Amino acid sequence: MEEKLAILNAKLKEIKNLQAAESVLGWDQQVFMPPGGAVARAEQLSTLSKVAHELFIADEIGVLLSDLAGAGFPYDSDEASLIRVVRRDYDKARKLPTALVAELSRTFSLGQQIWTQARANKDFAHFQDILAKIVDLNIQVAEAYGYEDCLYDALLDQFEPGMKTAEVNRVFGELKVELVPLVQAIVERVGRADDSVLKQDFDETAQWDFGMMPLKAIGFDLERGRQDKSVHPFTINFSINDVRITTRVSRDTFPSALFSTLHEGGHALYEQNGDPSLEGSFLAGGTSLGVHESQSRLWENVVGRSREFWQFYYPQLQEFFPTQLQDTSLNQFYRAINRVEPSFIRVEADEVTYNLHIFLRFELEQDLLEQRLKVADLPEAWNAKMQASLGLTPPDDALGVLQDIHWSGGMMGYFPTYTLGNVLSLQFYQQTLQDVPDLPEQFSRGEFGAPLAWFKDKIHRHGRKFTANELVRRVTGAARIEAQPYLAYIKRKYTEIYGL
Repeated sequence: MEEKLAILNAKLKEIKNLQAAESVLGWDQQVFMPPGGAVARAEQLSTLSKVAHELFIADEIGVLLSDLAGAGFPYDSDEASLIRVVRRDYDKARKLPTALVAELSRTFSLGQQIWTQARANKDFAHFQDILAKIVDLNIQVAEAYGYEDCLYDALLDQFEPGMKTAEVNRVFGELKVELVPLVQAIVERVGRADDSVLKQDFDETAQWDFGMMPLKAIGFDLERGRQDKSVHPFTINFSINDVRITTRVSRDTFPSALFSTLHEGGHALYEQNGDPSLEGSFLAGGTSLGVHESQSRLWENVVGRSREFWQFYYPQLQEFFPTQLQDTSLNQFYRAINRVEPSFIRVEADEVTYNLHIFLRFELEQDLLEQRLKVADLPEAWNAKMQASLGLTPPDDALGVLQDIHWSGGMMGYFPTYTLGNVLSLQFYQQTLQDVPDLPEQFSRGEFGAPLAWFKDKIHRHGRKFTANELVRRVTGAARIEAQPYLAYIKRKYTEIYGL
């Protein structure tokens, strides 16, 4: 069995290397590639994805997995986990024709470049045809995978293994019951948190330099990672020892760059702190997008928007921007960065209204995939839902239907993981506080090693060994994802800020 395991690992390592090369090209496309390289890059990515897919779905891989399944390795072991996880990936991959895999890669690569142009020009019509093709390809993928209850389940499972649309609806339903009236109550007192101080002229270089301070403090290893700029912030990794993040900087909106940096830094910590023995393995990386988001949303919001975080960092921020912040107290600044106000852009939304953006996208995705909504009618449907849920109608496509990169890259079934991540961040953090009760005091001293060590031990080091529900049970003892810890946190924090 050891010999067969070694053969399997060697074959999987070759496939991982091809996938890493594909990721490098994808990172370059979003960070440095000139627009004229889009067509050639799409073909390059298509070729790599095709070759990697063909190697992975080879009969020999299936035979090795079947032979090793009866080896009797303990469930928690790396060996048993590898066989279990790769078997799942293999069975799914075998359902996708190689030609479809190549076309997915080609179309999604072109889609991202077309989206970038359409967003810059606020022109959905320029993106419409490629999006229609992306929707159709996702339907083909879902049909190839198969599903029992609804087509969306098959796509959701790619990002949140084992999760069903019905379970997402349960969690979202619990959130809506309490978040919608909370937003309404806060809007009536919106004047209690003035954020005008954040809308001055903040030098971009100074913003970047300041953001690097907490990024390094929370544990991002610059010997094994880097930060760059992109149109839409993202995290990507080619190895446990090569994890890259991006942010975007706006002169007249200070929080955007900082909170994007902390958000992507949370993702990066997950990738950098996998067990070194998983390097180059199919077990490396996050177990699901929801768990991944729990890490990014925790550092961005639970830590980065906390009063304790700013007790330490606000005096330093004032040194970077003395003119802009000299007359603003810590309490005023804390209220400003936690101001709740319905807004157009998801990535810059406050904690309370953020999930309403996700509900909107979740509903629209299902309508598109179930062909209840035509792509040509998407802007109108988007604007109508924005008006109904947030009381806003986007003045143009860039502030509306074109704001997110995800659909251009084919990621349908992805958006619910953002809210699942919000919920999981507090479910995990609640347990963290039980184990390390003085965490807030540590934050006020600029100390972040304890939460990083806790998450590294409980979650990061395991990579993909366990499903999200398995991790929830192992870490918290709960049987499933629960919304109440998140709702309790939101209500407690914003009741205090807005005097509800």
